[in-house]
Amino acid sequence: MVKLEEYKYLTENRPIEKPPLPALVYIPLSQHLGKAGNPAVKPGDTVSLGQKLTASDASMYVPVHACVSGKVTAIQDWPHPVLGRAKAIVIENDGLDRRPSSVVPRPAEEIDKLTAEQIRGIVFEAGVVGMGGASFPTHIKLNPPKPVDTLIINAAECEPYLTADYRLMVEKTAEIVAGIGLAARCLGVKNVYIAVEDNKPEAIEAFSHKSQVTSHKLKVLKSQYPQGGERQLIKNILRKEVPRGKLPLDVGVVVHNVGTVFAIYEAVYLNKPLYERVVTVTGSILSNPKNLLARIGTPIKELIDFCGPQKEEPAKIIVGGPMMGITQYSDSVPVIKSTTGIILMNKKEATRHKEAFCIRCGACVRECPAGLMPCLLNLASEKGLWSQAKSYGVLDCIECGLCSYVCPASRNLVQWIKRAKLEVK
Repeated sequence: MVKLEEYKYLTENRPIEKPPLPALVYIPLSQHLGKAGNPAVKPGDTVSLGQKLTASDASMYVPVHACVSGKVTAIQDWPHPVLGRAKAIVIENDGLDRRPSSVVPRPAEEIDKLTAEQIRGIVFEAGVVGMGGASFPTHIKLNPPKPVDTLIINAAECEPYLTADYRLMVEKTAEIVAGIGLAARCLGVKNVYIAVEDNKPEAIEAFSHKSQVTSHKLKVLKSQYPQGGERQLIKNILRKEVPRGKLPLDVGVVVHNVGTVFAIYEAVYLNKPLYERVVTVTGSILSNPKNLLARIGTPIKELIDFCGPQKEEPAKIIVGGPMMGITQYSDSVPVIKSTTGIILMNKKEATRHKEAFCIRCGACVRECPAGLMPCLLNLASEKGLWSQAKSYGVLDCIECGLCSYVCPASRNLVQWIKRAKLEVK
């Protein structure tokens, strides 16, 4: 792990704001790890806020929902922040945010009687996925195939620009704690740890007060990258190693992002599908970087304009964090469920250094949090030796980008490793 230069100061003290709603939204069918659903609406249909838009009988699937009320104008290919292009449902916003009158928050007494299976069903119907970027279907993660005894809430947010989770922790502490209780009830666990980095003082104070009246244990960790990786959290909190090729549940642990448990709370308590999320929109070229509660399907250009004016033209736009995020070719890409941030970089910040020959210094090996040899994985990928890359453990790479960051030869290590992972899969 390394200490990165941080730029959280740009937005960490900016309360969550609601931007104006867009006139058109583009809701991708694919926003989770697994199979995309099939459209359950057609052009010309009128939809209400929170209405389910897709259906599927696939096991690895969650639905997507309308983020505005209005009229479906098209189902078409559209830029996607992760896949490049994908099918999306286009809705013309009527500005009314109409929801069926029958959709109301659940009474507390009803929530207390919910079984674990019923909670998982509500979470599925609400379309909740992992909000830290992985977008794994949450209802599946709440039903592990083997017993677990520990739940870890990942509130580390170790990417150096992002503060969306931090603001959520500060402003929605009680709701997050309620969501944690629901997740713990589903998993049948009593050991709950909330992992926060030491650069989030207000969040630490807020959860310290809550932990005094709950059985949750607050763990304050050093601000290092990639502290927010599941395996790193498990090792630093429980002193347990997740074996290569295994999952956290194999050592009795489930890890949920802090934004995910907030979405669980909203689904169960408020009867609210996942149609909006907090996104950090930041960068030195923005006059007013902010944390925004953005509707899923909003083109990122609209959020960028809301945080402007821009001091200069961006040389690079990244969706996600600067270490694990994806550079975009279009500002028409929409916010999706896994969008944690939008970062604008100027020419100096986006400068790419010329790649040199590997000097076998071992820096990437020393810093790799997964215990891999990135230099050898890079070599195998460049030569197309996919079986060799697999034997080197390429599938255990968490794509944190640390190998490229520390490489003195500016090798594009993580890019080649990502290529190898795709080929091996």
